[in-house]
Amino acid sequence: MILKRNKKKKIHELYPDEILLDVHNLPSFDRQQFEGQLERPISKSTIGSLFVAIIFIASIFAIRLINVQVVKGQEYATKSENNSLDSIPIFADRGVIYDRNGVELVWNFIDESIGLTKRSYTSKHGFANVLGYVSYPAKDSKGKLWQQKTIGKDGAEKEFDEILSGQNGKKLVETNVSGEVVSEGGIEAPISGENIYLSLDSRIQEALYKGIADLASQSGYVGGTGLVMDIKTGELYAITSYPEYNSNIISEGKDSSTIKNYLQGSSKPLLNRAIDGVYTPGSIVKPFFALGALEEGIITPNKIIYTNGKLEIPNPYNPSLTTVFRDNANHGPVDMKKALAVSSNVYFYQIGGGFGSQKGLGINLLEKYAKAFGIGQKTGVDIGGEREGNIPSIEWKAKRFPGDPWRVGDTYNTSIGQYGFQVTPIQMVRAIAGIASRGNLQIPTIKKIDKAPDGAEVGINKNSYTAVHEGMRLGVLEGTTRALNDDTIHIAAKSGTAQIKNNTRVNSWAIGFFPSENPQFAFTVLMEDGPKVSSGAVHAFKPVLQVFKDNPELLTN
Repeated sequence: MILKRNKKKKIHELYPDEILLDVHNLPSFDRQQFEGQLERPISKSTIGSLFVAIIFIASIFAIRLINVQVVKGQEYATKSENNSLDSIPIFADRGVIYDRNGVELVWNFIDESIGLTKRSYTSKHGFANVLGYVSYPAKDSKGKLWQQKTIGKDGAEKEFDEILSGQNGKKLVETNVSGEVVSEGGIEAPISGENIYLSLDSRIQEALYKGIADLASQSGYVGGTGLVMDIKTGELYAITSYPEYNSNIISEGKDSSTIKNYLQGSSKPLLNRAIDGVYTPGSIVKPFFALGALEEGIITPNKIIYTNGKLEIPNPYNPSLTTVFRDNANHGPVDMKKALAVSSNVYFYQIGGGFGSQKGLGINLLEKYAKAFGIGQKTGVDIGGEREGNIPSIEWKAKRFPGDPWRVGDTYNTSIGQYGFQVTPIQMVRAIAGIASRGNLQIPTIKKIDKAPDGAEVGINKNSYTAVHEGMRLGVLEGTTRALNDDTIHIAAKSGTAQIKNNTRVNSWAIGFFPSENPQFAFTVLMEDGPKVSSGAVHAFKPVLQVFKDNPELLTN
């Protein structure tokens, strides 16, 4: 009997894990963390398959790398050299500039030829020097932008450039060596600039410029300037300069012959005469020295000084000789009001430098009261280019004319606004506004404001202003400013004629305020470098007076 042996069966050993893994333990396992599950070793076949897959993928990358680096290496190298990734600016729209009533003075238009927003300036006359001009984005010879934004270069465009300019956006583009766009990427949108409202009233501005331009043409003045200011806020309703430039032409920069004439011509249209021009003031300083004399108690408004057309001073080195200081006429007996109305030089020689029993202020006090109203100093107006000017003093003369002592004649000439006296028109409109308001000085501004600032107080007794107000009003009724006499709007004004160029030419001034009984506005007009016999600056203000008459609401705000 043959016994068949059974093949040995592999006996699977029991492991402790399997013994413990029973139904009683299952509920306590975290099945999400694979607790309660048996681990099995990875089979050799699985490992082999994974190895083959890795080799396959690596081969694909190797083939691709060889294709890029070797087969097409030169092609891609050339493309890399010729193409570039650039950030192209998307130009922001510049803010619009309006006058105080919402009239557009500067706006934007699209220049289709270059795809750029450009500026367009009002065709109204008289605005160029206050609005200014801009410089547009520019490219170098290779077509690359070296200036990527429009920049304000003068006037309001420069002063408020940060507000107006906004923020450029950008677009990512890939370009080839020819500058052609190969592909485009993301876009960041631009942010437009803010609009601004100026304090100017375009009707008043245009009328003042016309009055100045017409008078210059008729009487032979080289240039002129004028300002109208709200005495309570400092807002400039007008600030104009003649002659002016064309903002569009100078912004474009293409008309080289015209721009060359702007820069080199004798008419100086780029000069903002209102703030950057300094001029001998002449008799328009007299109201300020009258106030100084009252404040110092050296004269009363009613005291009479007898004038005969000249003042003769004995020569200190030779008493037989006299120095003559002349008046503009023989005015006879004058008090302060009449002296202001007829602009008597002799009266102001005496209260300025003294004569006989009449005590004078002296040069130091003349300087003090001029400076008290901001004369000879920057006003702080919010437009660039402002200059200071000069008030004659002992120190000034010692530096200018070493070894030549200060004389009483120098004081006399200073008291009538001559002898090295230099002021800017904007100083004078602020100063006369200070007289109109009885001692409150505001900082002039070309930007419309919502609330009047406090201003600075001069510190002179307010009752002292009465005689000066009345004297300036008398000047309009029967004195040197009669051309401004009007039944509807009552003006108080003072004229001035300053001798220049060895007394061969003159600057003509007019300063004042209105309505005289309740002042709201101050004004200054300067006509520059005209013949000795010519119509005065008061005539240039007449068109402005008409604007106020045609628009009575201007005086009720």
